[in-house]
Amino acid sequence: MTTTLRPSEPLQQDEDGARSRRYQVCVNSRPVGSIRLGTYPAFGESVARILDLRIEEPDRRRGRATIAALAAEEVARGWGCRRIETSVPRDAEAALRLTHTLGYVLRNRGMRKSLGPTPPALPEGSRARPLTQAEFGPWAENGREGYVQDWVTRGVPEADARAKALRDYEGQLPDGPATEHMVLSVLEHEGTRVGALWLGLAGESAFVCDVETEAAHRGRGHGRTLMLLAEAQALAAGKPDIVLNVFAGNTPAERLYESLGYETVNHHLYKQLI
Repeated sequence: MTTTLRPSEPLQQDEDGARSRRYQVCVNSRPVGSIRLGTYPAFGESVARILDLRIEEPDRRRGRATIAALAAEEVARGWGCRRIETSVPRDAEAALRLTHTLGYVLRNRGMRKSLGPTPPALPEGSRARPLTQAEFGPWAENGREGYVQDWVTRGVPEADARAKALRDYEGQLPDGPATEHMVLSVLEHEGTRVGALWLGLAGESAFVCDVETEAAHRGRGHGRTLMLLAEAQALAAGKPDIVLNVFAGNTPAERLYESLGYETVNHHLYKQLI
C-alpha cells in the first residue's frame, strides 16, 4: 500500500508572509486523514510547522501518521525549510511517541497554574518596585542576549535567533517600561537588587515573559520570590491563571515551577531537516 499526501486547498499566504496548506492523507488514493503544514513566521521562511495531523480511527495504528509526517518533511524541504516543528498536548501520548520515533527533540514546555483567591506574600526583607527607564536599556540588552543563546542552543541559527529576539523585545515592549499590559519589576532583598520580572497581562491569562535572578544572588530562593510576585501581580490584574514557557534542559527552572504547582500543558518539539 502507498501512503501519499494530496493537496486539498490552494497554497495559503498570510499577511505576515507565512504559508500553509492542507492535504489529504491517502492510502492507494483512499482518504484516511488530513495534515496541515505551514511555515513559522517567527523565523521567516526557514522553519515549517505541522499544524495538525489526524488519521481516521479505522486506519490508526498502521503507520499512516508516520508516513504522512515524513511526507510533510519532504514538502517542507521543497519549500526551502531547514527545520520542522510541532506542538503536542500533554495528554496526546500517541502523538508524543510519534515525534520521538521520527527524531523530534523537545525544545520547550508550556506550563500553567490556576491561581487561588489570595495573593501570596513575599518573604520578609523582599520588596518589588517598577523597573525604571534608566534600567530598561541594560535589562533589555541582557535579556535579549540570554534569549538568543537559548534558541541557538536548541538548533536555531544565530542570525535567526538574534532577529527573533529583536522582534520580540521591540514588538512587545515598544514603549519600554510604560508599555500597556506589560509589567516590568525589580525585586530587591534588604535593599539590594536581586532579580527582575517581565509579566504580560494582555491575554486572558497572565504570561511570564522573562524572570531572572542576578547571577551573584542565585541559589537563595529569589527565583521563587519572583514567581510569587508574578502570581500576586496576576491576581491584582484579575487574571485567573498564569502561564509560561520553559526551555528543555533548564532543570532548576523546571523544578521550581513544578514545586509551585505549575503543570505541563503542551510540548514544543523540533527536528532539523538535512
